[in-house]
Amino acid sequence: MIGYILRRLVALVPVLFAISIITFTVNLLLPGDPALAYIGEANINDKVMYQAVRQELGLDEPIPVQYVKWLGHALHGDLGHSIRTREPAVEGLLARLPVTLELSLIAMAISLGMAVPIGILSAVRPNSKLDLAGTLVAMAGIAVPDFWLAILLIYVMSVWLRVLPSSGFVPLEQGLWANLQAMVLPSVALGMGLAGVVMRQLRSSLIEVMQQEYVLVARAKGLTESSVLSRHALKNALIPVITILGLQTGRLFGGAVLIETIFSLPGLGRLATDSILFRDYPMLEGVVFILALAVALASLVTDVTYAALDPRIRYV
Repeated sequence: MIGYILRRLVALVPVLFAISIITFTVNLLLPGDPALAYIGEANINDKVMYQAVRQELGLDEPIPVQYVKWLGHALHGDLGHSIRTREPAVEGLLARLPVTLELSLIAMAISLGMAVPIGILSAVRPNSKLDLAGTLVAMAGIAVPDFWLAILLIYVMSVWLRVLPSSGFVPLEQGLWANLQAMVLPSVALGMGLAGVVMRQLRSSLIEVMQQEYVLVARAKGLTESSVLSRHALKNALIPVITILGLQTGRLFGGAVLIETIFSLPGLGRLATDSILFRDYPMLEGVVFILALAVALASLVTDVTYAALDPRIRYV
């Protein structure tokens, strides 16, 4: 298992290298000029300052030279400085990473807290009223766009009932309760889609597993239905669910771009939006790199979890 994990980590290197090339190329296709964003509108007609800034940022050099220089600095942990805020890109990324991680983790916890019990109950009592209600909830979660649900939650919980804040972020150091209050609405908006997908997958998978021969043998031995479900059926039924969770990790981070913008959360998603608008190359490349690394690591964790759930799965 250790050897497999090490091989997967080594395989990440060419993937991240290819992503860096694609990101660097796409950045050049964006409309606008980073040098103009750097000097500001007040100095937009100052040709001397404009040329000096282009030289300082290395924009006057050929594109391959720009990429090689950026990659060399990146390998030493230097992603450059933000064109918009002038801060080191690494410091800006590390300052905003915890917000996105907290949002994604809470959204996943909310989605699993809803999907797992409802999915199990729907599978145990298929075609019942409870199963129908679970299906309606799952379909609604899948069909409703994140941004529309976010706006609806703000209207109901913040404008109408006034029980939760509509925007803003409170760091954990300033109070756990205040932090959770600020994160509830964006986490629900982000996690409902995942909850619907997991709910339907767990239901169908568990129904299939409950019809397998080893489950029938366990019942014939006199085990209770709850024991059969928890000790024999659920672990195997969770394997495709784990696959869905691994694949949906990218969706969580991608959805964070809209959700963080709507709720004014200072995370990587909002930073990506601001970086695109202001042509902030260093920050945008750093955000894409971190999100790509997170998705790749989530895939690795998914494969390792397979072996933990099913002893028949072994990696050599």
